[in-house]
Amino acid sequence: MDDRLCLLVIIGSDENGRKELVALSDGYRESAASWEAVLTDLRQRGLKTAPKLAIGDGALGFWKAVAKLWPDTDQQRCWVHKTANVLEKLPKAMQPKVKEALHAIWQAETREAAYQAFDHCVERFEPKYPKAMACLAKDKDAMLAFYDYPAENWQHIRTSNPIESVFATVRLRTTKTKHCGSRTTTLAMAFKLMETAQKKWLRLRGYQQLAEVITGVKFVNGIKQTGDQQQDAA
Repeated sequence: MDDRLCLLVIIGSDENGRKELVALSDGYRESAASWEAVLTDLRQRGLKTAPKLAIGDGALGFWKAVAKLWPDTDQQRCWVHKTANVLEKLPKAMQPKVKEALHAIWQAETREAAYQAFDHCVERFEPKYPKAMACLAKDKDAMLAFYDYPAENWQHIRTSNPIESVFATVRLRTTKTKHCGSRTTTLAMAFKLMETAQKKWLRLRGYQQLAEVITGVKFVNGIKQTGDQQQDAA
């Protein structure tokens, strides 16, 4: 378990595509108990309906908590983090080739094409680089959950970049003030920095489709399904 105390942050979006900071706490990144406390607090503060989709990096504690408290929520792993984790297990000379193969997966037009690119990547590089390909293959389904959502949203939901971009400012400030404040003052500073950043956040692309996602309209390969198509998909 990662025993480093860190900030646990959740950013959400409403049906109008407005992103908001919905949770900020301190805890242990890989601790399911820490993340479960954050998600439980959200429910106690009024989050009655579980999110349709959760997006994050490979923090096992977060996904364990999501599976326990929001069992019907789809899980999407961040492609930026996954790419970095795969590439760090490769020689530098091979990284560009593998990165290109990874891009071919998440840039595919359909889930079927993505699976083909996925399998081709593993088959091509696994003999020489089994650790890198094992890192990729273990989250196969969770890497491609975005295909069940509007194509207009894909740019936003394939990664956890909205949180990472905010963290850049928070990290810079907290690093400079390390050991200069209590737990409460550090959390308050992080909250104010994120609250300020939130004012500049842009709406999600294709936010018009989010209301349909919330009401259960089915999307296949990013395309809204008609009544007959929805029955077939079910």
